[in-house]
Amino acid sequence: MEVGPRDGLQNEKRVLPTETKTDFVRRGTAAGLRRIEVVAFARPDRVPQMADAEDVLRALPRPDGVRYIALVLNARGLDRILALPPAAGPDEINYVVVATDEFSRRNQGMTTAQAIEGFRAVAARAKQAGLAVTLTVAASFGCPFTGEVPVSRVRDVVRDAGPADELCLADTIGVGVPAQVRALATAVREVSSAPLRAHFHNTRNTGYANASAAVDAGFAALDASLGGIGGCPFAPAATGNIATEDLAYLLNRSGLETGVDVAAAAAVGTWIGDQLGLDVVPAQLGRAGLFPQT
Repeated sequence: MEVGPRDGLQNEKRVLPTETKTDFVRRGTAAGLRRIEVVAFARPDRVPQMADAEDVLRALPRPDGVRYIALVLNARGLDRILALPPAAGPDEINYVVVATDEFSRRNQGMTTAQAIEGFRAVAARAKQAGLAVTLTVAASFGCPFTGEVPVSRVRDVVRDAGPADELCLADTIGVGVPAQVRALATAVREVSSAPLRAHFHNTRNTGYANASAAVDAGFAALDASLGGIGGCPFAPAATGNIATEDLAYLLNRSGLETGVDVAAAAAVGTWIGDQLGLDVVPAQLGRAGLFPQT
């Protein structure tokens, strides 16, 4: 699950033009990525990197087999999506509910319970419009403001939110460890049968260990960002996502074929770093190269 065009770009200081963003997506699909979170429908004054969400969606090519996802935080975000011509809209939406009230207030201006109510309403409307719906529970592994998040809290959020086509557990600030991955997977399966997806940051260098644990725990999808760019603009010190090229190398070498051309993905990671004015991106493959080198 490629999230670089959304979660990657939204935390970088440089705001890229629409043309560069759509080129980023094109290069990602050329590297074999087939499910891409391309935009967020957030307040432009708070997340200026995503202000041109409609323009990006209108400009994107629509190759067979590629699915585009838009992140929404409230009903206004869905309204903006539904105002687009159907051919220019996303295939899926990703709705975020933060597991703790304090972070939820800072991220979305509402409590967790209010966000859950919003999810139910938005999910129903999105399904009527033919959109697949992912529920992401942010800060599932820990909150930057209140600390540890009990597993029971995440389970209760999932239970109260109701049905979704996919459930994503997000380590928004990169504090999680594999034991939490296993515990959370067990807990949420008590209340939801939706396919599991995970979103890891490598802030404390545990992201790839968590990704491997998620595979073993039966997660169906893993988020990653080309170049390892990005983070959360509302969480202090939430550095980059796990890198698509590095994760694909790990999975491919482990016998799990991702369909991603790792060398091509690494080249895209280096390219987007150049566009953002970064001296180096967090991903390792662009520097270390493939093995075997031939």
